[in-house]
Amino acid sequence: MELTDTHTHLYYLYGTPELAAQMQRCADNGVRYCLLPNVDSDSIAKVFGTAAAYPHNCYAMMGLHPCDVKADYRQELGLIEQAISKNKIYGIGEIGIDLHWDKTTLPLQQEAFCIQTGWAKDLGLPVSIHCRNAFDELFELLEEIQDGRLTGVLHCFTGNAEQAQRAIGLGLHLGIGGVVTYKNAGLDAVVAGLDLRHLVLETDAPYLAPIPYRGKKNESSYLLYIAQKVADLHGTTVDAIAAATTANAKRIFGI
Repeated sequence: MELTDTHTHLYYLYGTPELAAQMQRCADNGVRYCLLPNVDSDSIAKVFGTAAAYPHNCYAMMGLHPCDVKADYRQELGLIEQAISKNKIYGIGEIGIDLHWDKTTLPLQQEAFCIQTGWAKDLGLPVSIHCRNAFDELFELLEEIQDGRLTGVLHCFTGNAEQAQRAIGLGLHLGIGGVVTYKNAGLDAVVAGLDLRHLVLETDAPYLAPIPYRGKKNESSYLLYIAQKVADLHGTTVDAIAAATTANAKRIFGI
């Protein structure tokens, strides 16, 4: 069995013994591949350091997280673009729109998103998109920029069935994480009705740990619990979910 965590920040642990411990737990739980989404210029070295330490398991992405889009975002983008020019990456991310914490930066977030999706299309790379309290704003942008070249994942998808189909129609896969295991989230019913060819799995570690670890720090090895929940929803086995979602991830990210 080979599971793929398409969105994990385990590189936060780079330079600590805990990274090796978590990678071993990934191996023990069948989590073979991990995609590492960058968030800002400060995390660049950790992303590439982790990918270099585990070249057969960890794969770098570069992007500016919407919550880190500030007045100096063009300087940040310049540093990230420079890193892209010097290193092998497998996607542009984590990018997107977040209106949960600060709505005043929406125009800056929109511009940063358009710049980074432009990179993705020019480089032939997928995107990893963050969306929080901003489905309408995100879909409006995607409809403007989707020219058939934009591919990738709507990370940590927690929307309804209509929003799922809208994202799929815009050429995106849906990243399913720990929220699918939460009793009252409603995501389980949505996922049950989606074809597996549209889904990939993720943890977003160290955030949003699945049941039975909800409320604790998440880690990529817990992807097994997410896979089991999706398997239960689809009336199949974890092995089948791992095979389908890893095949999707390999096709999207070229790992």
